[in-house]
This record gives sequence, C-alpha cells and structure tokens, in this order.
Amino acid sequence: MALHHLGSGKVRDNYLLDDDRILMVASDRISAFDVVLPTAIPDKGRVLTGLSIHWFGLLDTPHHLLAADVDTVHGLGDIERDELRGRAMIVRRAEVIPMECVVRGYLYGSSWQEYAAGGGPTTEHLPAGLAMADRLEQPIFTPATKAESGHDQNLTEADARSLVGHDTYEELRRRSIAIYQRAADHAADRGILLADTKFEFGEVDGELLLIDEVLTPDSSRYWPADAWTPGATMPSFDKQPVRDWLEQSGWDKTPPAPTLPDDVVTGTRRRYVEAYERLTGASFDDYLAGR
Repeated sequence: MALHHLGSGKVRDNYLLDDDRILMVASDRISAFDVVLPTAIPDKGRVLTGLSIHWFGLLDTPHHLLAADVDTVHGLGDIERDELRGRAMIVRRAEVIPMECVVRGYLYGSSWQEYAAGGGPTTEHLPAGLAMADRLEQPIFTPATKAESGHDQNLTEADARSLVGHDTYEELRRRSIAIYQRAADHAADRGILLADTKFEFGEVDGELLLIDEVLTPDSSRYWPADAWTPGATMPSFDKQPVRDWLEQSGWDKTPPAPTLPDDVVTGTRRRYVEAYERLTGASFDDYLAGR
C-alpha cells in the first residue's frame, strides 16, 4: 500500500493520511492466548468495523470517527480499495491515553479469578458471597495498563490516578460507565448481556475522544441473555470456539500456533456475524453490499 504505515497490532493496521487523520484498518487476523494465529476468520475485520461504526453513531459522546468511505482516500488502487471496503475507518489522529478503561457489569474472567482468590484492585470493594457471572449492583470501573504485548495489568485506583491525573481519571471513569450503561441497555433490548468491555480514549487539541474500536466482540464480552446462569461458564459471541479448540489441541500456547480446522473457522465467523446482526438489527450482507 502506498500510504505511510504507522504500525500494526494483533488485528489492526494504521496508516497516516495526513497530519490530522489516520486510516484504521481491521484485518481478519485473530489471536488467542496472546498469539496471532496463522488462520484468519473471513470478514471478522468487517464485523469489527461495522459494529464500531454502529456504536459511534449511536453513542452520545465525542469520538474520533470521521468517515468510512475508502473512495475518498487518495493513493489506493482498485484492488486495495476493494480489500479495504467495510473494514476501514478514517479517524482523527489523537494522542492516546495510556490506560485501558474497563467497565464490568458482571463478575467474570480475570475479575472473578481475582475475587475467588481473595480480592485485588478490581474487586476490593465488592461484597462477599458473589458467584461467577453474578450481575453487579452497579457497573465497576477497573482500569488497566495498555500492554504492547502480553496481558494488560489491572491498576489500583491510586495507580490509575497517578498515571493519568485526578481530573482525567474522574472524566474517564464517568464517561466509561455512562457509555457502558447506554450500550448495555441497547444490547439488553436485543436479548444480549454486555458483561464487560474496554474503551480507549485519546486527546485532540485538549478534547477527550473515544477512539479505536468500540463495543465489538473483540473488546467486549457479550452473552445471550437467555443463557445467563450465575455460577456457570457462559457462552459468548466471540472467539470462544477458537479458544476451546486450541485448549483441546495440545498446543503449548507458544508460537507458532496450529492452523485452525475449517469448522472452527466457520463457527467463529458465524458468531461474529450473529453479534453484528443482533446488536445492529441489520443484515451483515446488507452492510457488505453498502460498502
């Protein structure tokens, strides 16, 4: 691609358009246990982009999305434009705040493990006697470091305030919980529980903006509401089939990862597409056709 490549993460590739704008591209790469797998999930990047566009349009909060029309991007060939359709966003270039803003409405994942082991920075204020997957009385804000590789590390409130400053911490906490609640209500109306999610924020000319992907199956834990059972392992609209297969494959979780079988790829794509269609109320095929 003729555009200047700024960098790549596990899923995204970022390109500089000019001093103020970035082309953010969501690939079909998938990672598990902090390793990028050799097998891609078809259209996964388009699901992530389509859902982010949906949420940016729905949420009443300042954000970085400017457009999603790759035809306005100069320097691309026809083949590149076709490949980018549906998976690219033109966004404002922001100074990223180095903290993951995690909001949890249910006790699950790393917070449940911490709670069950006696408590820690994400669960120290919770009452005793909760079960795995219990709904919390109020959503909790559990910030974490932004790790370049490996797992993010949970922060105590004191460490988080020291990292970003008291005023910024309070605004991030307030805004993150408000966005989570708005999204959780929207999802619940569609038979889905938003168990937890993580947001990223950045600053442009002193303005705090919601950035990166938002409320996708990669950044959020979504459960079918009719399957919710406190104390039980919950099915989710994400890459769970990939993790389950890898756990059973005998892989030691160090690179290189094994190639995924076709049925796991198909099943994982189906979960991502179902998440898109249930959360947006629209056909994913129509989204593809409209790009």
